[in-house]
Amino acid sequence: MNSYLGEIAALGTSVCWSFTSIFFTLSGRLVGSPAVNRTRLLFALPMVSLVHWATQGELLPIHAESWRWGWMALSGVIGFVIGDALLFQAFVVIGPRLSMLLMALSPVLSTVLAWILLDEKLSAVALAGIFITVAGVAWVVTDRRNGTAMLPDAPPRTYLIGVLLGLGGALGQSGGYIASRLGLEGDFPALSGNLIRLVASNILIWGLALAARQVPGNFQKFREHPRALLIVFFGAIFGPFIGVWLSLVAVQNAPVGVASTLTSLMPIFLLPLSWFFFKERITARSIVGTILAVVGTAVLFLRP
Repeated sequence: MNSYLGEIAALGTSVCWSFTSIFFTLSGRLVGSPAVNRTRLLFALPMVSLVHWATQGELLPIHAESWRWGWMALSGVIGFVIGDALLFQAFVVIGPRLSMLLMALSPVLSTVLAWILLDEKLSAVALAGIFITVAGVAWVVTDRRNGTAMLPDAPPRTYLIGVLLGLGGALGQSGGYIASRLGLEGDFPALSGNLIRLVASNILIWGLALAARQVPGNFQKFREHPRALLIVFFGAIFGPFIGVWLSLVAVQNAPVGVASTLTSLMPIFLLPLSWFFFKERITARSIVGTILAVVGTAVLFLRP
């Protein structure tokens, strides 16, 4: 069992993040995606900080260099504040299945950005992975029946807006990844980097809410819908807490390519979950296109 600890942890990560997207979709439809994003970051900060204290011996990575704080803070702003704001709204508009399928484009975008910004080479294998992933996602997204599954009474442009929001979420995650790459240089602990991202994100997102006088309204929404607060709490546990912890176990105990591939299986897991929770009609085209997208992602992660 121990020889497959990393692979098991990677699969557990995909399961956790799949349920997290379900939780944030349900709560976002009750109180709105901005309130969900702000509140889950608030929940996640003490959780991750306690894990950091238990594993690294301090509540915050205060001894990290200032330049690391800068890059990881930028990563948090791009990924958590901007990217996740778009993704969470996509959850509300088109649901978690299509939103997380669009997030499969994040490795593609990260590869392209690394080629442009970090001068990394694009091999023939990488190009093949990009083509397969984009083709799979495009085949599913262009199925018009998707727009009637989650949004039966909405005009067609609402579906398009949801797709663009999902693409924005993928681009935000990719930008955050590039900034993280620069901030984690020299074997800096990934957990410490993630904690810096959470600190910076909380400061910015709650600072903006305070300036816009949205803080009282944020908590008023949860007083009106206490069930939503419980759902966000569970989402924070399964996502930034257990999910991130399992992903670190996976990276430490399995080959990086294998771990990255197994932690990217959310679109597969969300096929039955979306049918169960949201009564979505899952077509053969959706299944085949999703598998293609995941295969393309695997090619990107497993390439030499």
